[in-house]
Amino acid sequence: MSKEQKQACATPYKTMIGGQALIEGIMMLGPEKKAVVVRKPDGTLAEQVEDRVLIKDKYPVLGLPFIRGIFNFGSSLANGVRALMYSASFFPEDEEEPEEPSRFERWLDEHLGSEKAASFFVTVAVVLGMLFSVALFILLPTALAGLVGVFVSLPMWGRNLLEGVVRVVIFAGYLILCSHMKDIRRVFQYHGAEHKTIFCYEHGLPLTVENVRKQPRHHPRCGTSFLFVVIVVSILLSSVVFTYVDVTNTFARMGLHLLLLPVIVALTYEFNRLVGRYDNWFTRLMTAPGMWMQNWTTFEPDDSMIEVGIRAFQLVLPEEKGKDQW
Repeated sequence: MSKEQKQACATPYKTMIGGQALIEGIMMLGPEKKAVVVRKPDGTLAEQVEDRVLIKDKYPVLGLPFIRGIFNFGSSLANGVRALMYSASFFPEDEEEPEEPSRFERWLDEHLGSEKAASFFVTVAVVLGMLFSVALFILLPTALAGLVGVFVSLPMWGRNLLEGVVRVVIFAGYLILCSHMKDIRRVFQYHGAEHKTIFCYEHGLPLTVENVRKQPRHHPRCGTSFLFVVIVVSILLSSVVFTYVDVTNTFARMGLHLLLLPVIVALTYEFNRLVGRYDNWFTRLMTAPGMWMQNWTTFEPDDSMIEVGIRAFQLVLPEEKGKDQW
């Protein structure tokens, strides 16, 4: 039995190792390493492994409860974008000769160097992604509820409720629409492979394709669940705030939602850590909506996808058994 499989056969426990589905690949984050494994067009696996330097190790204050969530969320976004860019590099949109870099790209490369230029584009992608998410899931529901308020007189609790319902509908609709796109569906199959691999390890089974295949594809510590809880917490927190702060102007409400966003992310991060650590009726109840949403963000993978998940997971397993325990 291989060294990696021996580690996987340890006493069952919940692991802090988590991942992200990519374009024909999977990223896994362990306590010491980050690994990206991509199935290239020729069928072989491309692997990228890096040592992880956790932000709390460099700046201990950023590891404190209710502070760590904001910075870990930003770090996760940056890691995810880098991994996506790496996986996408193996699948050019066309097979023709590559385009010449633009004048702006050449300027960045000359003045910053290739690594700093890549970091610049990652930063821009993260910022744009965050702006899109905030606009779609936070600001748009507020604007739509405000538009309804122009034609229908709503009490404050009614407007809060309407904003919440619209927010959930937009979020669910967005995921469902994405799940029907062919390329995104394959990413969601890799998402299922990621979950199944982690479950297999947590059940103390050897990491084989046969064992992984039997595992459920819904995992309570999924990023989808995290985002859904962000939506729910934003609804609850804003309802409380707007009960005591009587704000009817749509743009003022948008501003308050933006001010509440760091608090929402911090609270949600701590909530996910809590429910991820325990398995009882309460935690299962709290994670049920997010698990339900995974019906559209995870699909059954094929064996080649499972192989990618296993390899990515093996690459981030720590040498010291139990160091990855949740």
